[in-house]
Amino acid sequence: MQNIKIGFIGIGNMGGALAAAVSRAVDNKNVFLADKNAEKAFDLAKKLGCVFADNKSVASSCDYIFLGVKPQMMSEMLEEIAPVLSSRTNKFTLITMAAGVKTERISSILGKEYPIIRIMPNTAVEVGEGMVLYTVNEYVGTEAENDFLSFMNMTGKLDKLPESLIDAGSAVSGCGPAFVYMFIEALADGGVKCGLPRASAVKYAEQTLIGAARLAMESGRHPEELKDAVCSPAGSTIEGCFELEKGGFRAAVIEAVSKSFYRTKELGK
Repeated sequence: MQNIKIGFIGIGNMGGALAAAVSRAVDNKNVFLADKNAEKAFDLAKKLGCVFADNKSVASSCDYIFLGVKPQMMSEMLEEIAPVLSSRTNKFTLITMAAGVKTERISSILGKEYPIIRIMPNTAVEVGEGMVLYTVNEYVGTEAENDFLSFMNMTGKLDKLPESLIDAGSAVSGCGPAFVYMFIEALADGGVKCGLPRASAVKYAEQTLIGAARLAMESGRHPEELKDAVCSPAGSTIEGCFELEKGGFRAAVIEAVSKSFYRTKELGK
C-alpha cells in the first residue's frame, strides 16, 4: 500500500476533512486534491502538504478516487471523467460519499462497471473520531478493501453495511452530529439561563456528552440503564427528564432521523 495514489475530486467540508485524515495515514505526497474551486484545492494541498491537481489528472493517475461532490453535481462530474476512466488500463477504485446515490447509479452514469466503495462518513473524521459506514460493490476485491480500511484508519470507526442499510445508517451517524450540536447548544443555553457564564456552560455541555458517550460505549450497558442510574427518586434529574418527555424530546429525535432518512433517499433519485 506504500506507493498507492489517493485522489480527491471535491474537497468541501467532508471531502476536506477526509483528505486531512487520509494524509495523516499515508505519505501526503501521494494524496492529490482537486476541486471545482481550484484556489480552494491549492490552498488545502499547501496546508496538508498534498499535491494540487485537477479532476482529469486525479481520474487518470490515482489508484483510489474519492468522489466528494454533492448528489446534484455527481452526474456532471462523472460525465467529465468518464472518458479518462474508460481509457485506463490499470486497476483503480472509486469511493463515493454522495448522500443517497447508489453504486449502481454511479456505474450507470459512467456507462461501465468499476470497483466502487460507497461511504457515509460524518464530520468528526476531522478529529479522528468519525463514524464511517461503507459498502462495496461486487467488483471490489479483498486487497482493495483492505487498502481502504488501512488508509482510512485515522478517520475513526468504520462499519461495513449492506447498501440497503446505508441511508438508514447515515440518518443516524451522518445527520446525527447536527442534532447533537443543537443539543449541546441547548444544554449550554440552559446553563446560561441558570446563571453560568457562556464559556463554562458550553465546556460543561461538551464534556458531558463526551463522557456520557464513552461510558455508554465502554460499559456495554443499555442507555436506559445508564439514564436510570442518574435519576434518583424525586431528584433533580428525573424532574428534568420529565420536562423533556413533556416536550416530546424522544419523539422529536426519532422523527428527525426519519425525516433525514427519507430526504436522503429523495436526493439519490
